[in-house]
Amino acid sequence: MFRDAYNNNEPIGIEAMKYIKDGNLVSDDITNEIVRIRLSKADAEDNFILDGYPRTVAQAVALDEMLIDMKTKLDKVVNILSSHDVLFERMEQRRVCDGCDATYHLRFKRPSVEGKCDKCGGNLYQREDDTTESVKRRLEIYESKTRPLLDYYDKQHILYNVNGMQDFDHVYRDIIDILDEIN
Repeated sequence: MFRDAYNNNEPIGIEAMKYIKDGNLVSDDITNEIVRIRLSKADAEDNFILDGYPRTVAQAVALDEMLIDMKTKLDKVVNILSSHDVLFERMEQRRVCDGCDATYHLRFKRPSVEGKCDKCGGNLYQREDDTTESVKRRLEIYESKTRPLLDYYDKQHILYNVNGMQDFDHVYRDIIDILDEIN
């Protein structure tokens, strides 16, 4: 959502990208507004999946208020558990296509031709928020601001943990199994 707003030259997206490039969380006000705008679109009317939001308890409370206005609620929250070392490696070695935004990993999901996207032939690059310093900062922020969300959603009985130390395919299947349980 942030990148879409930025790529569309929306002022709120440009402001959000300033935070992201420094490896910081975007302010709650900006983040909540971007999410509110996105959830108000027709394709989110019946179903949606949020990835990376909310990241703070304050954002979770704001999301709850948005969902009340939409006359809906969260069904499930999936938390992928992994060590910081594994998270660091996965983020730092991630590469993204500058043409179609396809994601690769230098160890687990390599492109057929180094530095080139298999889908569109675009160039692969490392996102600014995946550099060593940004990743370190993101992990520190996670511990102080995001980890409390686990208790928030566990108390609502909608938190589901997935073992993120498995290979990508197993993690994906575990998430799909959890989501398939939604009535």
